[in-house]
Amino acid sequence: MQELLTAPLARLEQRDAFLERHLGPNPAEIATMLAALGAPSLDALIDQTVPAAIRLKEPLPLPGPRPEQEALAALRTIAARNVVKKSFIGLGYHGTHTPTVILRNVLENPGWYTAYTPYQAEIAQGRLEALLNFQQMVIDLTGLELANASLLDEATAAAEAMAMARRVSKAKSNAFFVDEGCLPQTLDVLRTRAQYFGFELVLGPAVEAAGHDVFGALLQYPDANGEVRDLSAPLAALKAKGAISAVACDPMALVLLKSPGELGADIALGSTQRFGVPMGFGGPHAAFFATREHYVRAMPGRIIGVSKDRHGKTALRMALQTREQHIRREKANSNICTSQVLLANMAGFYAVYHGPQGLKTIAARIHRLAAILAEGLRRAGVHVRGSRFFDTVVAETGARTAQLLAAAEAAGYNLRQVSNEAVGVALDETATAEDVATLLALFGAGSDVAALDAAVTAAGGALPAELLRHDAILAHPVFNTHHTEHEMLRYLKKLQNRDLALDHSMISLGSCTMKLNATSEMIPITWPEFANLHPFAPRAHVLGYLEMIEGLSDYLKAVTGFDAICMQPNSGAQGEYAGLVAIRRYHASRGEGHRTVCLIPKSAHGTNPASAQMCGLEVVVVDCDDNGNVDLEDLKAKAARHAERLAALMVTYPSTHGVFEENIREICAAVHAHGGQVYMDGANLNAQVGLTSPATIGADVSHMNLHKTFAIPHGGGGPGMGPIGLKAHLAPFMSDHAVAPTGAPDRRNKGQGAVSAAPFGSASILPISWMYIAMMGGEGLKRATEVAILNANYIAAKLGPHYPVLYTGSQGRVAHECILDIRPIKAATGITEVDIAKRLMDYGFHAPTMSFPVPGTIMVEPTESEDPGELDRFIGAMIAIRGEIARIERGELPADDNPLKNAPHTQFEVAASEWKHAYSREEAAYPLPWVAENKFWPGVGRIDDVYGDRNLFCACVPVSAYAD
Repeated sequence: MQELLTAPLARLEQRDAFLERHLGPNPAEIATMLAALGAPSLDALIDQTVPAAIRLKEPLPLPGPRPEQEALAALRTIAARNVVKKSFIGLGYHGTHTPTVILRNVLENPGWYTAYTPYQAEIAQGRLEALLNFQQMVIDLTGLELANASLLDEATAAAEAMAMARRVSKAKSNAFFVDEGCLPQTLDVLRTRAQYFGFELVLGPAVEAAGHDVFGALLQYPDANGEVRDLSAPLAALKAKGAISAVACDPMALVLLKSPGELGADIALGSTQRFGVPMGFGGPHAAFFATREHYVRAMPGRIIGVSKDRHGKTALRMALQTREQHIRREKANSNICTSQVLLANMAGFYAVYHGPQGLKTIAARIHRLAAILAEGLRRAGVHVRGSRFFDTVVAETGARTAQLLAAAEAAGYNLRQVSNEAVGVALDETATAEDVATLLALFGAGSDVAALDAAVTAAGGALPAELLRHDAILAHPVFNTHHTEHEMLRYLKKLQNRDLALDHSMISLGSCTMKLNATSEMIPITWPEFANLHPFAPRAHVLGYLEMIEGLSDYLKAVTGFDAICMQPNSGAQGEYAGLVAIRRYHASRGEGHRTVCLIPKSAHGTNPASAQMCGLEVVVVDCDDNGNVDLEDLKAKAARHAERLAALMVTYPSTHGVFEENIREICAAVHAHGGQVYMDGANLNAQVGLTSPATIGADVSHMNLHKTFAIPHGGGGPGMGPIGLKAHLAPFMSDHAVAPTGAPDRRNKGQGAVSAAPFGSASILPISWMYIAMMGGEGLKRATEVAILNANYIAAKLGPHYPVLYTGSQGRVAHECILDIRPIKAATGITEVDIAKRLMDYGFHAPTMSFPVPGTIMVEPTESEDPGELDRFIGAMIAIRGEIARIERGELPADDNPLKNAPHTQFEVAASEWKHAYSREEAAYPLPWVAENKFWPGVGRIDDVYGDRNLFCACVPVSAYAD
């Protein structure tokens, strides 16, 4: 006590208090862990791990740490610079009411947002059911047989549709038709993608689509100006010519309108943002994608399917994963890794909560208000374009356009300037009769809404009768049960209880960096100043966002050493693509567009070759040596062989093998010597921050997974953010945006095509990373990196005597993750890495990464946020499992009836009257004493993956199936 009473104020201020909240081990525990490693200090451990040649000479040029409340107050001041008005701009972004039961219990609930992609399906049955609901919702609304579990945004979903159309179309043409009524940001992204696929884009009216020789077409329904057109004739004509048709559509409009499937489309896509997900200055939102069943193996993105567990019980899982980049690499359908699971869950729950009748009422009300507005304008002599619309009215305003827009802004509304002589008004769920009256008055029209309502009602609205929907939607019981808040609350809790997330235990997935997502980091994302802004709002209204984004960009420049940051890519894989696009544009600007060879080590993430293929690059694989390093001689030979055509090297650092390669600078220099650029995959940036940097190492461009290194949660499989850092020579070639510029009028990248729908990607989650860096400070970030390396080495040292650590650096250390070799165990006993993964569930842990980058191994990444107690529980579980394997080796347990082969064990199985196993129920469920204190019960037993893929079913199952 006396020590504190006499301490200086600077110490009592505890400005670095957040660091102690974020890091798992305290100083005393760090000392104990170092002693176990035989390292005299943390500095000494880092010296043994990170090559001296790439170490930073100076501290990170970042401010000191801020206490949580101070950082929140500073960000609140920045947010206050944003001007929140009612946004009736439209163009795919709409005001919406997030049901508060979903806001509080999903979006703001760590049980939902700290989970990982549901690769371990037995402990992810809750969000898998939520995603199946989402898929069923999309299937019903689109009228197609199959939907995936979300994509990044509408524009990239359209680009995926274009690529899929080329895969499945038998047409010989290399041209793709785009409806001139498509959203402008979609066209922007399509142009970028088409260029590097080598496709020709043909732009024109939808009715002319089949008049061109094309392999596919994209039509918009309703179109960008709100018009509802009967697309059945052009769709039929496209089909007759062998072209694949895609329709970008509005899910709220589909509640009332004929589905794209009924009209004849092969693919339907769009955004579910207006189903309860805030606009958030552009994202994150869940795009949807549906198609016909016979195209299932060509469809991009993840699909949730129904299977059964080993007891015959209905169970859910991710289906047909052999289509995906982590298995097929450059032959994959797409480079997609992260999707938008958290937002897809929210949109699906919105449909569950409102049900079919609730959604019809919301949609009908939106349309009624738009029809009243149009009728009032017409009566005042204002020419309204078109007579068939859902929610968008375009008025011919002539010379009054600027005056009307300014008056609307002064009254609290942002409208869309369609042209110098036309204004668009896109009404939404948040619009009221009072809003319509105010808008009519601004146009000089009468504002007797009741009288206008009567006239519109008598006329039957503005939707064409022949396009009204008559088939049932959302008939499954899940959409017709949970309409009171108690029912919904309990349904959400039931699903949450089936999922293991960071709020229960460590998730040590290698290459995934499942660190703490602190509450103070999460709080700002639901502030109205961040949540309720349209991405195309006037620049003067988004100054707070721009300041926050610029501040975060400056932070990231300091961390990475790069000269510029592009904040547009809304996933890590998207960042890879954006970086490669910048490289291709750079080469083209120098007259070297022929450089199309990309060197990629065979240990790379699957997204690397998939992204390279999407960018029109030829992948040349570089070998690795016996120590897991890039084979330098093989790299030099291949760089020399392809010198004239060498575009880039894609390299991960530290390597995916979990070591800091000592020759990394020589690797970069070899590529540069032959005119290539170095792209660094930022998946393992958590082992670099404050110790080295991509630019210091020699990279020209790198993406940063903000959902890994910089504390944005994984959301159960998204959202993520993958901004890229670039050297000055590449900066002019980073993405811009056709609708909303990404910088000042003199920006270096002006006019460059977009890679995402919104100018700053998923902007509303950027405050999370801003808060993380602000609260950690430069020294705090460095300490986090050091502790991440300490935790990984502690696990490697403790588990090394039981499982061989496959790769280490020259001084016997690993980086921030380690690979444990299970292959000798499999050879001796038949026990596989999958068996160990499933058995860890019985101990209350999510498995580490399996069979990547080396088949038959597991890769462990504990992150800096785990304390020694949790590390020791995981270590204890792994050692206990090794003991169980030893019993199999000694013949004490049968090879086909043991706790590993039967794992995971469900509560139903353990409590059953019959138990026929060669081990006890206690060994099955409570293998160590501490397990019972916080037992997590898997919702189902081990799932039969083969059955699920052979009997593909990807929609909501009858309730009776669960009872059976």
